[in-house]
Amino acid sequence: MTNQFDLTDEQREIQELARRFTADRITPFAGEWDETRHYPVDVWKAAGELGFGAIYVGEESGGIGLGRLDAALIMEAMAYGCPATSAYVSIHNMATWMIDRFGDKALKDRFLPDLVSMNKIASYCLTEPGSGSDAAALKTSARREGDHYVINGTKQFISGAGYNDIYVCMVRTSEEKAKGISCLVIEKDTPGLSFGAPEKKLGWNASPTAQVIFEDCRVPMENRVGAEGDGFRFAMAGLDGGRLNIGACSLGGAQRCLDEAVKYTKERQQFGQSIADFQNTQFTLADMATDLEAARALLYLAAAKVNANAPDKSRFSAMAKRLATDNGSSIVDRALQLHGGYGYLRDYPIERFWRDLRVHSILEGTNQVMRMIVGRELTRQ
Repeated sequence: MTNQFDLTDEQREIQELARRFTADRITPFAGEWDETRHYPVDVWKAAGELGFGAIYVGEESGGIGLGRLDAALIMEAMAYGCPATSAYVSIHNMATWMIDRFGDKALKDRFLPDLVSMNKIASYCLTEPGSGSDAAALKTSARREGDHYVINGTKQFISGAGYNDIYVCMVRTSEEKAKGISCLVIEKDTPGLSFGAPEKKLGWNASPTAQVIFEDCRVPMENRVGAEGDGFRFAMAGLDGGRLNIGACSLGGAQRCLDEAVKYTKERQQFGQSIADFQNTQFTLADMATDLEAARALLYLAAAKVNANAPDKSRFSAMAKRLATDNGSSIVDRALQLHGGYGYLRDYPIERFWRDLRVHSILEGTNQVMRMIVGRELTRQ
C-alpha cells in the first residue's frame, strides 16, 4: 500500500463506476423491489457486463481479478441503493470465487463462463436448520454410488433459492466433523432437488430466501470442488471476504441514511427554523458521521490485510464486520428518529434500510461469534 489512508486512482474509478451503475439501475427502483418482493435478475446481467459477477475471479478465468478492498468499494456503492441487492452480489461472487480458486480445469470450463457474465446466478449453501453458527455440524449427506453422490438433507436461509441456476453446496461425505465436509456444484434442474416456499422476512425483500431440499438427489462426482473432505476449509476461506462485504453493505446503507437525514433536517422547519439548526440535531449528525468513518476506516484496513494474507486478517475481518454492522444499524436508527413520524413511513427510504440492515449483524457469522473470534485471538497471545 503506497498510501494506506487513500484510495488509488484505479480504486476511485471502480468506486465511481459502481456508484453510477447504482444511481442508474438500483436506487430509483429499490423501493418498488422491496414492496413487490421483486428479484432484479435483469440488473444482475447488466452488473455482469461490468465484471461485477466475478470481482475476485482471476483474469485467466474471465474475471476482473480485483482485491478485497476493491470488492468492498463496489458493495458499499451498490448498498447505497439497496443493501439486499448488493449483499446478493457478494454471495454470487463468493460462490464463483470458490469454483475459480479450488475447482479443477474441467469444472471451471463448465461453470465459470456463465457465472462470470451472470448469465447464470449462483447461491451458496452452508447453513442448515440445525447448524448455523456451528457450521461444521452440518448433516446434509452425500454418499457415493458409482460415479455419483446421492444427497439427502435440507439447507436453510439460502438467498436466491428456487430462482438461481447454480448451488454451491457444502455436504457431509464422511463422519469426521470438519474434515468430513465436501463441496459440490449442483444445477437447478437436477432431479431430487427442490425448494421450500419463500420465507416471509422483516427485510431483504428484493432477495428471496428459501430452503434447498435434497431427496436422493444424484450429482456427478465431477461436480465436486477440490478434494473430498476439503469443503469446510473452502467455506472458511470464503468467510473473511464475505464478512468484509456484508460490513461494506452496512456502510453503504448507513451513508445513504446519513445523507437523507442531512437533507431532511435542512428542509424540515419547526419552531420557526430548520431542525438542522438545532444543536441536538447537529450533535446527532456529527456522531453518526463519526461512527460511520470509524467503521469504514477499520473495514478498509481489514480488507487490505485479507488481500495481503496478513496473519491477523481473520481477527481484523471479524472486528470490522462487527463494528460496521452494529454502527450501520445504529446510524440508520438515528436517521429514522431525525425524520420523526415520516421516517416510519414507506414514502421515505429510511424504514427500508432500517429493516434491511438489521440482518447484517446475523449474517456471515453473528456479531456474537465475531466477538468470540476476536476474544479468542487476544487471549491466545
